[in-house]
Amino acid sequence: MTPILSVRGLHKTFVGRGNAVGLNRPRVRAVDGVDLDLHEGETLGIVGESGSGKSTLGRCVLRLLKPEAGSVRFDGQELTTLKGRPLRRVRKNMQMVFQDPYSSLDPRLTIGDLLAEPLRLHFRMSRRERDERVLELLESVGLGSERYVRRYPSEFSGGQRQRISIARALAVQPRLIVCDEAVSALDVSTQAEIINLLKNIQRDTGVAYLFISHDLSVVRHISDRIAVMYLGRIVETGPAELVHDEPRHPYSEALVSAVLVPDPATQRNRPRIVLTGDVPNPADPPTGCHFHPRCRYAIDICRTTPPPTVEVRAGQTAVCHLATDATRAPTTAKASS
Repeated sequence: MTPILSVRGLHKTFVGRGNAVGLNRPRVRAVDGVDLDLHEGETLGIVGESGSGKSTLGRCVLRLLKPEAGSVRFDGQELTTLKGRPLRRVRKNMQMVFQDPYSSLDPRLTIGDLLAEPLRLHFRMSRRERDERVLELLESVGLGSERYVRRYPSEFSGGQRQRISIARALAVQPRLIVCDEAVSALDVSTQAEIINLLKNIQRDTGVAYLFISHDLSVVRHISDRIAVMYLGRIVETGPAELVHDEPRHPYSEALVSAVLVPDPATQRNRPRIVLTGDVPNPADPPTGCHFHPRCRYAIDICRTTPPPTVEVRAGQTAVCHLATDATRAPTTAKASS
């Protein structure tokens, strides 16, 4: 099956301010040679700690940021070379749900105007048709009442605002939605509601999600596959259950061990991996494997030679010299399942 989104060798670097006279400007590789595929109707979860490059990757995919190198192909069309009107036409099929529903909605517009705006830009509709479509969108996210149309974002709760953000993304009938920490600002019960809403929408429309989060338990619940990022690189990919229950990269193991388990007795008895060492400076990453200063399994080759991508089992890969080493079986991950 041909993927709807294919990313190869993607690089994005940010240049810092440097010293007082503008010299010695640090270069931070936020995305460092990322490859990924996403199929129609699939959810690919991108997980990693803050600063790993997840959000930058999502913005490069949508061309909100322009990468320095690499390829981003959407439905077979190369996006990195598009400009102007051709890029705007493609963007109709790709939308984003941002982390903060409080700042991503214009406080000066009513909800009806917020949802009607993309309809005016991309479709030829009469006023009556737009009004009917706005009501349909609100109904699709569980806010199906005409009284909401004339209200402003400040009159809604955080969960309701995120539902409105999702409705706005759906307005142009996209084939891909990038969800950038879309539930991290919400309480746990509201998170569950929004995740179930996204899954229902995907079932009904076939839309693909690139779901970005630092919370592995949330990513596991919604994703078909998971990609783990560390210092701008994807270090492990695979089916959601395998990556969560049997991770093969040491960083993935540490993320899994940090996930809380509802049963207090199980939580107390679980072995916990505490990463040693400091988080590396992204402007000056370590040689060899970027993770080796914090890895409890590191050996000499890890400090000098970049690790290969190893297929651990069908569909699961890890970028690690010891990915297939039986002496470091992920017992920590299994204890959490």
